[in-house]
Amino acid sequence: MANNMNKMMKQVQKMQQEMLRVQEEIANRTVEASAGGGVVTVTVNGKPEVVSIKIDPAAVDPDDIEMLQDLIVAATNEGLRKAQDMMAQAMSRFTGGLNIPGL
Repeated sequence: MANNMNKMMKQVQKMQQEMLRVQEEIANRTVEASAGGGVVTVTVNGKPEVVSIKIDPAAVDPDDIEMLQDLIVAATNEGLRKAQDMMAQAMSRFTGGLNIPGL
């Protein structure tokens, strides 16, 4: 029985190491999301952190700054959602498709 327990513990450790490797790999990947037909583009990594924001100069209207702010928020939220989806998809092989918060 102790032999089976040791074997199981080694399998768990191997899976944990693989999960960490996948998390590190995903942290270095990026996704892009845009709003306003592409006038605002946000790049997010798998940590998830916003890496960059690109704004088409045509989107900058001093008389309608609220529109630009809304586009930035929309693109950022979409980028964060895509990054979370990327992580969930990569981790699904470990979770068996279960939605485990934080993974």
